[in-house]
Amino acid sequence: MIANPTQPSTPAAQVKRSATLRRRRLFNAKNAPRLLLLPSFILLGIFVYGFIGYTVVVSFSKWQGLGQNLNPTSPLTQNFTDLAGSTRFQSDIRNMIVFTVLFLIAATVAGMVLALLVDRVVIGKGFFRTLFLFPYSLSFVVTGVVWRWLFNPESGVNMLFNVTGVNSALHNAGMPELRPGWLTDPTVLAPLNGALESVFPALAEVKTQFGIPAALIPIVIAASWQFAGFAMAMYLAGLGSIPEETREASRVDGASGWQALRHITLPLLRPTTVSILVILGFTSLKIFDLVFVMSGSGPGFATDMPGIYIYEQMFGGLNYNSAAAAAVVMLIIIAVIAVPYLLRTYRKDKV
Repeated sequence: MIANPTQPSTPAAQVKRSATLRRRRLFNAKNAPRLLLLPSFILLGIFVYGFIGYTVVVSFSKWQGLGQNLNPTSPLTQNFTDLAGSTRFQSDIRNMIVFTVLFLIAATVAGMVLALLVDRVVIGKGFFRTLFLFPYSLSFVVTGVVWRWLFNPESGVNMLFNVTGVNSALHNAGMPELRPGWLTDPTVLAPLNGALESVFPALAEVKTQFGIPAALIPIVIAASWQFAGFAMAMYLAGLGSIPEETREASRVDGASGWQALRHITLPLLRPTTVSILVILGFTSLKIFDLVFVMSGSGPGFATDMPGIYIYEQMFGGLNYNSAAAAAVVMLIIIAVIAVPYLLRTYRKDKV
């Protein structure tokens, strides 16, 4: 007997057909990407934003030692008030700002110079590109160990002053020999406390000395050496996107090399420069392992960083609330840079 297609189906068949339609609507082409990304969103929400929220809760708590105590402090912002009055954390913020500024300038300028030189190479361009990019493949720990030896006051760079005869010439001239302490020098160069206090009187309450810690300069050199190759690779990609017709037109118009660089190359590389500054800025703000290996906190906290402070407060002093408060401050500082950049990128992609 042949079933009549117009005959009404049974309730079981209708339920089965409805379930099939629901599955088809659920797994259609529009919803498939969302379902595939759902596990990632769940893990991201738990292990990133969930832990960030928990860190914020701890930053307002009394949790110290092994016993968990999430009772809020009184006043609620007591941990942040203590953090702001800490001489060490004030030095950490100073060091982070000084390191970030010097590192961004040195790495960006070095990367641009290397990119311009490599871009002009006709034979062996790939070799030089790989050679200068190689330090970027090393870990911060390896870089820190090597440069710590190079800046050892009793060896490394200081030996060059003896081998090249610089110290002998200075001695014969009645001048002191060059023996920089490098990572052990607590001197703060170009102190700015007086000038800043005249503009911002509230800074008179700050206990740390503003300026450039001498012991921080070797760390800037080591970090710039490692990331100059990354900046070079970014600039090489930017140089490759400049139309050859534009360069040819500048040569036809009689522009010199410096004029072409200033009025054509550098303006067209501005988006690349912004990307490099943002990426390297994130790296410098959360720097930890390179500084920890090379000098640690340094003399008088001259090379101390917020990352080292958080690590020692958390695992050394068991001051979980102070460590969490410092982590929240770092999150806010990074967000001030990251959020505008992400919004700018989103609006640019939307247009």
